[in-house]
Amino acid sequence: MLRSMSDLLAHLNPPQLAAVTLPAQHALILAGAGSGKTRVLTTRIAWLLSTGQVGPQGILAVTFTNKAAREMQARLAAMLPINTRGMWIGTFHGLCNRFLRAHHREAGLPAQFQILDSADQLAAIKRLLKNLNVDDQKYPPRELMHFINAHKEQGIRAAQAEAYDHFTSRRVELYTEYEAQCRREGVVDFAELLLRSYELLLRNEPLCRHYQARFRHILVDEFQDTNRLQYSWLKLLAGRGSVAPENEGACLFAVGDDDQSIYAFRGAEIGNMRDLQREFELPNVIRLEQNYRSHGNILDAANALIQQNRGRLGKNLWTDAGAGEPIRVFEAYSDADEARGIVDEVAELVRDGVSRDQIAVLYRSNAQSRVLEHQLFTQAVPYRVHGGLRFFDRQEIKHALAYLRLIANPDDDTAFARVLNFPTRGIGSRSAEALQEAARQANCSLYNAAASLAGKAATAVTRFVRLIESLRGETSDLPLPELIDHVLEKSGLRQHYLAEKEGKDRLENLDELINAATGFLREESEPIVDGEVAPENGPLASFLAHAALEAGEHQAGQGEEAVQLMTVHAAKGLEFDVVFISGLEQGLFPHENAAQERDGLEEERRLMYVAVTRARRRLYLSHAQTRLLHGQTRYCLPSAFLDELPANLLRRTRRGGIGVPPGARQNADTGGQTPATAGLRIGQSVRHARFGVGVIVATQGSGPETRVQVNFGAAGMKWLALEYARLTPA
Repeated sequence: MLRSMSDLLAHLNPPQLAAVTLPAQHALILAGAGSGKTRVLTTRIAWLLSTGQVGPQGILAVTFTNKAAREMQARLAAMLPINTRGMWIGTFHGLCNRFLRAHHREAGLPAQFQILDSADQLAAIKRLLKNLNVDDQKYPPRELMHFINAHKEQGIRAAQAEAYDHFTSRRVELYTEYEAQCRREGVVDFAELLLRSYELLLRNEPLCRHYQARFRHILVDEFQDTNRLQYSWLKLLAGRGSVAPENEGACLFAVGDDDQSIYAFRGAEIGNMRDLQREFELPNVIRLEQNYRSHGNILDAANALIQQNRGRLGKNLWTDAGAGEPIRVFEAYSDADEARGIVDEVAELVRDGVSRDQIAVLYRSNAQSRVLEHQLFTQAVPYRVHGGLRFFDRQEIKHALAYLRLIANPDDDTAFARVLNFPTRGIGSRSAEALQEAARQANCSLYNAAASLAGKAATAVTRFVRLIESLRGETSDLPLPELIDHVLEKSGLRQHYLAEKEGKDRLENLDELINAATGFLREESEPIVDGEVAPENGPLASFLAHAALEAGEHQAGQGEEAVQLMTVHAAKGLEFDVVFISGLEQGLFPHENAAQERDGLEEERRLMYVAVTRARRRLYLSHAQTRLLHGQTRYCLPSAFLDELPANLLRRTRRGGIGVPPGARQNADTGGQTPATAGLRIGQSVRHARFGVGVIVATQGSGPETRVQVNFGAAGMKWLALEYARLTPA
């Protein structure tokens, strides 16, 4: 039995009710964060069905994730006694797959066509380049994949692609060859699903009119995330494309929030919302502004921030839940100090009864997780990296550590095998197998077995062995951060990721590895206690052991309560009682790349808006005066976004030592000198464990950043960081 109309529409506020019960017409619902847009969408479908305006077969509902589609189906099944599985509810890719399965002949596809996921597509492109003898250094497979997909998402086939130079012209040729390879093999990639569906509807007018007549109501979630091709596909089905419907077209009901458009890098077009208003001649926009998630102070801050953007459709979030607590803003001395303060506060919140699952720490860049993870590890706080890998589990970090392990121990077969052909250096699987067999027969390491190889395999493998030997020799006297920097450069890792379109995050992580080494040395530079034996294996082996220990455990297990770590992008659609937004500094958030991109700063502000509106009850904003970058200390300016927040909503605090340089309290007893600098001056003779006796000739920096230049005679002039140099008066 159908639920009564009053039951169905109960608990809707007036704007939600207006949206749900709109007559059959095109509409744009501007739904703010936490305003109940999923409820509105689902209830709209249930209302259309229960009032007999349309049957289940006449509904087309589009979401952006499979999870959202399943949630919508579950809610509908709870509202109405219908089988939702037969309804067309799903993602763009899922619905297009369903359409092409039904019409594979018309689409020119085999009945059992296979879908390439991202990994499969990359493998297919690598195979294509190899078959065509194309240099994959000049035309990196991943970059070519992005080139192809970007054109498809714009509705551009290889035949229509424009090329203004030889390099682009060659990429277009490879796009043509890729299309031919996919046709031969009967496969389609994700972008092809939508493009093939759109093209079929465009050229087959009877089929297009059939679906225009079938779907009377088209409902779209997260409309601000649509790209140009997705919007064109929707317009075509709604009767506003080049194929006119026989009768009146379907009603397009779009729900979205232009203030949460943060996926321009994926091709999302924020302009689609304005185009929808103009092209569908929408008389008005229904705004859902009542927020059911956050307290008033959080919403007021979010409103003040986003009002700085131009060209918004405009809305103002509000709540009847009360103002709540002020937003806490704290300034740290350094990034390590910031992480320490955040984790201290997390521990206090947990003691006060807040569930760790309801605490999220957000950051703009993936690389920022490292210093946070380290502090959580140090204080034994269970955590989980949402939507990504822990720092030491990331591919680029594992590759870098493998090179470092080989410098420390060339007989490490696991490390040897990992980077033998990464970056690619012409060592195929056969050569690797021959090397492994030689090592097995001689009962020795892969490194030692290399000398016994012959032929083509021997040349490439020997070249790799020489690379490792040269790295060992060139780095023997370098401080640990410089050693890592040198290895990243000479191994080719940096160059490899520079060639990737999305290699920026990986490069930032590699730089963060240098920072990790710098921080490790600072932490390990405490004087050796009487009776304790100094490690013989040096800082590299100690750092590798430290990295292995941090990588090996401490991420929370399945079902265990844990603090949530994630980028702001990964946080979209989620909500937590307590949210920390870290690293609010110019160049970091907003990101320095924003200044070079059209409307880049506005997208960064929308990203900040998304971050702020994830918090239900308590919000922390933090920034640091200094931050390690490439192993060097960078002095930071607070993010301009902090100045855009009303001062009356903020409470500036310095909890857990935040804002106090490490060791400041101890320095009071030494007249402003740190323990490391006490008693040392220019002209003084000092002793170093490796370089022997020398004379201090210059100083630079202050506090924990102090460096001295020492003339060690035969060993030459050296700049040393006092925190870990362990200099003693001679």
